[in-house]
Parts: sequence; structure tokens; C-alpha cells
Amino acid sequence: MTKALPPELTRVLLPEEQIQQRIRELGEAVSRDYQNEELVLLCVLKGSLLFTSDLMRHLDLRVTVDFIGISSYGESTRSSGVVRIV
Repeated sequence: MTKALPPELTRVLLPEEQIQQRIRELGEAVSRDYQNEELVLLCVLKGSLLFTSDLMRHLDLRVTVDFIGISSYGESTRSSGVVRIV
């Protein structure tokens, strides 16, 4: 079943299946490259939460997950150019 696009989007650049396949391949590569180590995944909130959870499903490793928030906007609608941990 195809999901309807929001009105501001005119086309899909990468289909979901292609993205999920690449995440699966990335998980396999990370598992292979770090097979004897414990891995810490640092999820940058809020934008990487879904990617991080998808990637975790394809890791065959001991994994610790932590979260960090960052901002370059502060109270403004324009970036200050300085990234702060929040």
C-alpha cells in the first residue's frame, strides 16, 4: 500500500524499501567491523530517532544507546552558527 505524499512534496526520491535495504546493509557492516566490541550508539534528538531504532534492529552486537540534543537556533528562527548541547 502506497502512502500519500504530503501536499508540499511532489515526488519520492528514495523508496522506503531502498532506504531499509541500505540500513540493513549498514547494520551488517557495523556488526562485522565491530564484532568483538561493545558499541555505543549516540542518537541526536529528534531527527535521528527512527534511523537509530531501525539500525539497532540490524546489529548483532552488544549495544548501549544514549541520546543527545543539540541546537544552533536557541530562541530564534535563524541559526546562530554555534551548535550547543541542550
